[in-house]
Amino acid sequence: MRSHASFLNSAEAARRLGISPKALRLYERHGLITPDRTAAGWRTYGPDEIKRAGAVVALRSLGVSLAEAATILNGDGTVLDRVLAARQAALEKQASTLAATVARVHYARSELAHGRMPSLAELNDVPPPAPPWLSVDLPWPWNGERFDLFDIGAVNYVVGPLGSGKTRLAHAIAKSLDGAKFVGLDRAVGGYAQARMDADGGLRRRVDAVLENLAAEGVPQTVALVALVAAFEDREPGAVVIDMVEQDLNRRSQLALRGLLRRRKADAPPLFLLTRSNVILELATITPSETVIFCPANHSLPMQVVPRPGAPGYEALATCLAPPEVRARTEGMIAWMPGASQPGASVTGAAG
Repeated sequence: MRSHASFLNSAEAARRLGISPKALRLYERHGLITPDRTAAGWRTYGPDEIKRAGAVVALRSLGVSLAEAATILNGDGTVLDRVLAARQAALEKQASTLAATVARVHYARSELAHGRMPSLAELNDVPPPAPPWLSVDLPWPWNGERFDLFDIGAVNYVVGPLGSGKTRLAHAIAKSLDGAKFVGLDRAVGGYAQARMDADGGLRRRVDAVLENLAAEGVPQTVALVALVAAFEDREPGAVVIDMVEQDLNRRSQLALRGLLRRRKADAPPLFLLTRSNVILELATITPSETVIFCPANHSLPMQVVPRPGAPGYEALATCLAPPEVRARTEGMIAWMPGASQPGASVTGAAG
């Protein structure tokens, strides 16, 4: 005996599937689903039909026609591979065309910023964009969505409010790059700097030279500062990813660190720095060798933000940055957190 509670009417089924009741009737006319009928003649959808209709919705989202969906659901899996191969080829062609157009628009805006109107010949000569410098399958809370990073600088900042997933993004970046090193919040107590300098005499000499100059400027030498200087001066191949770079640093130390970043050589391994300090990341003075990656609070995909008022994402980015005094006062505080059932939920600043 079936449970009527598990059967849905047309409106409920459509709402469950995220489609319209009209789409459900279309699926029925094509023989894709066969709803039951009540004694009064109303359509009713049980678990099996909801599952089958959900498969149709998924196939349609991939560009599969209703006729092709019927063949696939009746057991011919070879049709799905053939259809998806054609769909992929068409989408890649569209993506290539769109990327080339974006490159021309970017060039035109750059020329306009310098007071020039580019000619049609110049626009036609703009080369297509290179493949992404980095492609990452993002972890929770993005659940496997792809993030492509086309431009990186000598220094790359990763910014976002607490709970936005920026630490998880940083870990994913470090795992995706050959030879990359992740420097976590335990750097001040975990012996990170000492171990690296013991293994590399050249690194120790560079660190000692930097620390001597900073001491002459009145910058206090702390374990946290030494660890960061060691990470900055490391010349081993591979990017260096550093969690919350301002951790345990006062304003004077952060200003000194900012000066080191500005003097960083272009051929040094790239740095990825998580930060929410407006001393470390001063938007008004950012250089062309620096890029900014922003993780929105609503868990939309991370985005590269042009540090210019009015640019997409700029205002949200600016509101994430605060002076060292505010950052110290609000350390570990979070205004919103995912439900306890979500993996990795945390109320601390270290969760990113």
